[in-house]
Amino acid sequence: MNNFDLSGKRALVCGASKGIGKAVALLLAERGAEIVGLSRSDLALKALIPELSTPTEQQHSWLAVDFSDPALLQTELQAFLAGQAPIQILVHNGGGPPPGPAHTASLEAFSLAFAQHLLCGQVLMQTLLPGMKASRYGRLINIISTSVRQPIPGLGVSNTVRAAVAAWAKTLADELGPYGITVNNVLPGYTRTERLEQIVANRAEKMGLSRELVEVDMRAEVPLGRFAEARETAEAVAFLASAAAGYITGVSLPVDGGRLRPI
Repeated sequence: MNNFDLSGKRALVCGASKGIGKAVALLLAERGAEIVGLSRSDLALKALIPELSTPTEQQHSWLAVDFSDPALLQTELQAFLAGQAPIQILVHNGGGPPPGPAHTASLEAFSLAFAQHLLCGQVLMQTLLPGMKASRYGRLINIISTSVRQPIPGLGVSNTVRAAVAAWAKTLADELGPYGITVNNVLPGYTRTERLEQIVANRAEKMGLSRELVEVDMRAEVPLGRFAEARETAEAVAFLASAAAGYITGVSLPVDGGRLRPI
């Protein structure tokens, strides 16, 4: 038996239209999973479906939904999934809040980020949990940030909310372990995505430097000396989603080229 094979499993992948989320959707489909892609962009999701590998007879699908309203997400997701087979794998992923210091951030910025990341995560988990229990197989994987270990300068709201998601996940790992459901976090480092471009641009403007020089300084922080590709983070997610990771739960796995200093 191939413990990395995901055939017969269904995976709901958030933020599937681009970046790390898209890389995850592509890889899980390649490993045999049937994908339900979530994103705000229906056009991008429609374009994704033909790209997904179909090594079996599985049928991939998508749902365009905005995570700014957890109640609406719950309503639309429940209606979409009604009558469908259970989903065993949840990849909870979403774009980070806009950059900026914590001390100048508005209450609205914190409230929106909390709703998008933690409250919507709760909605997703509660919606899919009965199916995971019935399947006797469950994987909840949060794609968050290395900031839960080491806050990133200039990302005040993101640092705060991502840490809340990590604590929520650790709590769920304890609560859902008896059902054989694992809950883990993947902590991407500097990864070539639109989010990284935003961070580089923000630092360049703040420091009065070119983007090229900012990237040189950022790569110097990474022992491997380069930025990650989204597929490399997706590989960690695919492993945690597989049967091979059945005894791993409650962990936060950095995929950061060694940039984090804590052991």
